[in-house]
Amino acid sequence: MKKYTTDDNLLHNLVALLEAHRPAFGQKRVFLRALSLLLGDLFVFARHTVTQGLLALGLTDADWSAWYRLFSRPRFDEARVASCLFRETLVHVREDEFYVAVTDGVQVPRSSSKMPGTGWMKGQGTAPFKPGIRPGQRFVTGAMLVPLQDGYSRAIPVRLLPAFPPKAVPAESPACREWEAALQFVTWVRQQLDEAGRNNQQLLVLGDGAYDTIAFWGGLPERSVAAVRTARHRCLYQLPEAYAGRGRPRQYGERAPAPAAWLAERRGWQRSVVDVRGRALKLTYRVEGPYLREELPDRPLFLIVVRGSTWRVGKRCPRTKYRQPAFYLVSAVWRDDRWCLPLAVESLLAWLWQRWEVEVAHRELKSGLGLGEKQCWNRRSAVTSVQWSAWVYAVLVLAGLRTWGLFGGPPSPGRWWAGARRWSLTTLWRAYRAACWGSAEFRAIWTATGDNWQEKERWMDGLRNAIIATARI
Repeated sequence: MKKYTTDDNLLHNLVALLEAHRPAFGQKRVFLRALSLLLGDLFVFARHTVTQGLLALGLTDADWSAWYRLFSRPRFDEARVASCLFRETLVHVREDEFYVAVTDGVQVPRSSSKMPGTGWMKGQGTAPFKPGIRPGQRFVTGAMLVPLQDGYSRAIPVRLLPAFPPKAVPAESPACREWEAALQFVTWVRQQLDEAGRNNQQLLVLGDGAYDTIAFWGGLPERSVAAVRTARHRCLYQLPEAYAGRGRPRQYGERAPAPAAWLAERRGWQRSVVDVRGRALKLTYRVEGPYLREELPDRPLFLIVVRGSTWRVGKRCPRTKYRQPAFYLVSAVWRDDRWCLPLAVESLLAWLWQRWEVEVAHRELKSGLGLGEKQCWNRRSAVTSVQWSAWVYAVLVLAGLRTWGLFGGPPSPGRWWAGARRWSLTTLWRAYRAACWGSAEFRAIWTATGDNWQEKERWMDGLRNAIIATARI
């Protein structure tokens, strides 16, 4: 992957990515309107609504109805846009590597209980010991994880599929469960890989306990494996013995110990050091199986048990921290006349820790791009406006990834901090605004501050006088 270091290349990569999405839009004016609204999101300092984006573009006297029709009518087609974005993510993954995807649910808080797709959900801002409820929409994020580099990765949201409960306000999207939307995403990714000519490339899907269902495991397409967190009391069975005699062969063997029962065992544990975001995590684990779940006699699964651990942190006020044990089910693959793990267990553990990157993407989407803040209220735009924010975030982050890689971001402008090893969304935002401000098309007049305090003071006095004079007019 080619690396760039200048702000000009950041805009060059962004424009190239946007041009790659041109087939997803019909008319040229619709495409240009989408590009303008994306730039408006870059320069919005308030809520990320459609009107605030237009105000940032200086469109204060124009008719705004055409901009809202971008979401209320089939002009922003989420499926076609996602197909273009997916093809761009293939540049970062070799054909002989696993294409690693992650699925996770996300709640979009709403201020009205009458908005299409809105239902009552657990209030995220309430106390854990006394949770409340609030109206919101439920989506499932399907993201691609960038190949690991020194324990770092990054999630690129490819699709944001609605998963509205049956009791939600009717919307254009039908009601479905969270695992159904995730399975729809996995099937779509497998089809996209085949259409791109990568029929032999394996797909690895990571998920939390919400996807440990019979239907999800049974619906996985071919050449696709999953690693999902499971419950500590999950009922598992041994593989049946070889059939001999009359009658119907057995589908299940003897019942296996529950995942939590392995914590009492003293032998059979293995140790490994996994690099995760600059830290060396010492993990104690064991692999058991293959096992079978009830109603899934043809889907062998391996069980990975990660033991809990304690460690001390702090110098002035030392305290003990504890990590709860974790249990995972992983798809088994038939190789060399036996069932095996799809990847080495150390690689699986490293990828399972990177599932948290999708949570980081959710936080940046809500705090940075204002996910769900666009004031779109009809049955279609209430969904597409949320999907639009996820697409804007993915394009901006992917352009930054092509410019700097995972670590080569611009240095921090402050002298008191050298900056983190991996660039953040704030660094990306600042680089985009600096790059646009430095171009002649965006910068009509620019006045730099001096190098010493006296020059800065004169400049600030002039700016203050200009503001006061403008206020008196």
